[in-house]
Amino acid sequence: MDKIAVLIPCYNESITIANVVADWKQALPEATIYVYDNNSTDGTGDIARKAGAVVRQEYQQGKGNVIRRMFREIDAQVYLMVDGDDTYPADCAREMADLVLTRQSDMVIGDRLSSTYFTENKRRFHNFGNSIVRLSINTLFHSDIQDVMTGCRAFSFEFVKTFPVLSTGFEIETEMTIHALDKNMKIDHVVIPYRDRPEGSESKLNTIRDGIRVLSTIVNLHRTYKPYSFFGIIALILFLLAVVFFIPILITYFRTGLVPNFPTLIVCGFTVIAALISFFTGLQLQNAVQKNKQDFELARIQVNWRYREMAKGEID
Repeated sequence: MDKIAVLIPCYNESITIANVVADWKQALPEATIYVYDNNSTDGTGDIARKAGAVVRQEYQQGKGNVIRRMFREIDAQVYLMVDGDDTYPADCAREMADLVLTRQSDMVIGDRLSSTYFTENKRRFHNFGNSIVRLSINTLFHSDIQDVMTGCRAFSFEFVKTFPVLSTGFEIETEMTIHALDKNMKIDHVVIPYRDRPEGSESKLNTIRDGIRVLSTIVNLHRTYKPYSFFGIIALILFLLAVVFFIPILITYFRTGLVPNFPTLIVCGFTVIAALISFFTGLQLQNAVQKNKQDFELARIQVNWRYREMAKGEID
């Protein structure tokens, strides 16, 4: 079991990976640096190996698939995850690791948005997208997360071994954040400097396609983790629509004693029924979510016991 494991998911980062490995080795000499090569065609894995990293392969394409493999294979007291594009200086490494080791943090977020991200990042739609994602999550999940999409994080053993990775691509950071919020895990922030990619290094993130996937993930996870809120919003919208179209019919009835627009009246009735179904669906699903949270807490107890035994060297 490693004391500190630095996890670097990589796809075609030959220009930057050697610097990233060297910087994080210098910042955390006791750490084991793991580079997971995701089908690179530019020799990223060989360069990382020469720089002193432990290099492993993940053949299923996508950042989420790489992180699933990392979390499954590596045991450590604290995990630091960083992108291989050399945009995150290693100056923050010790502080982030110590928050997990000594302050019992489950996830430490390297907050770029509170420092240099908006001035360093040259892709303006990335700036807008990060702001939208942050606002959406903080609104829907009643939180105060400063940077949702950052690729620089630290995790506890409990988080890594109880986090069910479902995403396959760049939406993985969103999934991590919402999972930690929903399960009431301890989240801390460390403000970190951000620097843009060096010349010749290109982002693998497609602003439109991946942005849509991230927003879809937020909606889906809102439905999964907070069904009462999700279906309650739908029920409220349907009910308000029914009321808006019913009021003119009611006013006409009071004035003339007649009921015009029978089709509209019938649609209003069915809309109210749909609103009630949506409301009670959310209510019932919320009971299942509560049971899931209880089971999760029991799973955390088991993982915590395993961690303590492994830390003592009683389990290989």
